[in-house]
Amino acid sequence: MSLDAPSPTAVRGDRLAFAIVAARFNGELVEALLARVQAGLRAAGVRPSRIRVVRVPGSHEVPYAVDALLRKGRADCAIALGVLIGGDTNHHEMVGDSVSHALQSVSLARRTPVINGVIVANTRRQAEDRCRGKIDRGAEFAHAALAMAALRRELQA
Repeated sequence: MSLDAPSPTAVRGDRLAFAIVAARFNGELVEALLARVQAGLRAAGVRPSRIRVVRVPGSHEVPYAVDALLRKGRADCAIALGVLIGGDTNHHEMVGDSVSHALQSVSLARRTPVINGVIVANTRRQAEDRCRGKIDRGAEFAHAALAMAALRRELQA
C-alpha cells in the first residue's frame, strides 16, 4: 500500500451522516480501525448520533450490510471495515477482490459513496501497522468519507 496519502481537506461534518459496517473477524484489529475512523469523524464535528455502526461476521458480509443501510437512504457516505490476513493460500486476496468489486457496485447502484476500508495484508504485522500502528488507515478512511459525503451533498444540490 502506498504511504503517499493525499492531504485531508477540512470538511464540516456537523450536518453529515455516516453508516459504518465493521466485520467481527479479526475483531481486535477491526475495533482499532473503527475507533480511529470514529475519532476522525468526530474531530470534524460529526455527532455520534449521526454515525450508525453495524457489525457483520466477516468481510464477505460487509457489502450486503452496506447495501441494506444505504437502501434506507439515511447516510451521506458508508464506510466498510474489515481485515483480511494472508495464510497458507491466497484466500484473503480473493475475498478482498470480491468485496472491493461488490462495494463499488453498491456505491454506484445506491448513488452514495462507499469507502473501502477493508485491509488486505499478507501478514498480521502489516495489518497491525495499518489498524493501530504507524500507518493510520482509519484516519485516512474518515477523511475520505468526509470529503465524499460533502461532494455528494454538493453534487445533489
